[in-house]
Amino acid sequence: MITAYLTHPDCQLHHMGPEHPESPLRLEAIRARLSLAGVLQQTMQFDAKEASQEALARVHPWRHLQALDKCVPEEGIATLDSDTMMNPDSLKAARVAAGAVVKGVDQVFKRQADNVFCAVRPPGHHAEASDAMGFCFYNNVAVGAAHARDKYGAKRIAILDFDVHQCNGTIDIFKNDPNILICTSFQYPFYPWRYLRSEWQNVVNTPLEVGTDSAAFRRIIERHWLPALHAFKPDLVMLSAGFDAHKDDPMADICLEDEDFHWITHMAMEIATLYADNRLVSVLEGGYNLETLGRGVEAHLKALLGLPYSSNPPAE
Repeated sequence: MITAYLTHPDCQLHHMGPEHPESPLRLEAIRARLSLAGVLQQTMQFDAKEASQEALARVHPWRHLQALDKCVPEEGIATLDSDTMMNPDSLKAARVAAGAVVKGVDQVFKRQADNVFCAVRPPGHHAEASDAMGFCFYNNVAVGAAHARDKYGAKRIAILDFDVHQCNGTIDIFKNDPNILICTSFQYPFYPWRYLRSEWQNVVNTPLEVGTDSAAFRRIIERHWLPALHAFKPDLVMLSAGFDAHKDDPMADICLEDEDFHWITHMAMEIATLYADNRLVSVLEGGYNLETLGRGVEAHLKALLGLPYSSNPPAE
């Protein structure tokens, strides 16, 4: 498999204070782990570009985009809600994060890569059409999906979200859209405390009880996601890849292991191979224990590259 790795230095410019878990250290930890393991060197590495206003406006109303622009402080940190803050460079980073997914979509449809991982921040899956929240400003995966439809005529897009928090923003934007299938696993009941019940035919909500382990997680995903995906037959698979369901992550109480991220990525790739000519675009969402985040992304990238999972630590 040819895997593209998209990121940009501007993603490091956004910060929400020294104690905030969604910090620039996350991308540093990922790059360090992937480099040490020799995985990063097996990808094609590219810098992302900022998403255009047109691309953002496909999923966020102009009025909302303009309101966000007005919130950017000239200095210091501005608070949008108890979890979500801006510094002067936050929207620059957010535009690059969304732009990475747009570029990833371009790459898979132009056959420049089989699949893509966007190592970007801030994350996006909590950003609703008209509401920035949950560390998120623009909904990165939604921007990419809308771009795929508008530019490449994608007819059936599957968005698989395995973050420990439900993708309320993605649901808000695409609920009742028969050409988008959203599969989302999440600890229940848990943030964002909305859209947690399955009220739309195109949304497969997969709530997980506190303490859900690897075996239970895999059974539930196979039972709930696979039938929907085979019936839907997507021509593009997109992943909101969260690594905060790991048993050692401080954000939640789901007990996944590193290997589970390889397993679910491989499952998504099998769907992409069957129906989407391998086209798969993954974007980073959560993951706040720096060590397990790095290991989880390593497992994820190994699956994207077609490599077997290995628990052996990289050589120092």
